[in-house]
Amino acid sequence: MSLYFETIQVLEGKLQNLEFHQERFERTRSEALGLRGHPLLGEVIQVPDGLDRGVLKCRLIYHKEVVRIEYEPYRAHQVRSLKLIHADSLAYGFKSTDRGELEVLFNQRGTCDDILVVKNACITDSYYANVIFWNGEAWETPDTPLLPGTMRASLLKKRVIRECRITAEDLAGYHKLKLINAMNNFKDSPEIVMESISW
Repeated sequence: MSLYFETIQVLEGKLQNLEFHQERFERTRSEALGLRGHPLLGEVIQVPDGLDRGVLKCRLIYHKEVVRIEYEPYRAHQVRSLKLIHADSLAYGFKSTDRGELEVLFNQRGTCDDILVVKNACITDSYYANVIFWNGEAWETPDTPLLPGTMRASLLKKRVIRECRITAEDLAGYHKLKLINAMNNFKDSPEIVMESISW
């Protein structure tokens, strides 16, 4: 049985970006599990006393019901280099605990810190995050992500980034990139030079 999960940032005891986590939670329950009627994450998740300082990672694991809720201190992954990996048959449309196919690709990264997955010639995501690229005028994100993330959705709604088709051949036209996810916002995510991508 596949389990699904949401990773939510807890900042000073407050759940962040909850609107977008709720949307993905409901889409997964509807499309992957065929369920109707969805609990509100803000009611299901009650941050325990004593966990109201600093930044925490909250992991809600569920199937038809919530299986468990975990909390842990957040430790950022230091990514300075990425390996371009082609995987035309890869599918990861729901945030599932079964990341076996992605792990196989991640293990092909060699000396790089992360991977940048190319599917049918189009850039998708890294192993850990969605990706955004700076073209000199605007930050752009691929319109072909493996899994549309909650931070990505938030930044698109705020028009901080824009969505477009980005192929591997298009990468030469960009100056730098950032990796974003629920735990890495636009402001704090470090910039990575394009030369850090290994072909």
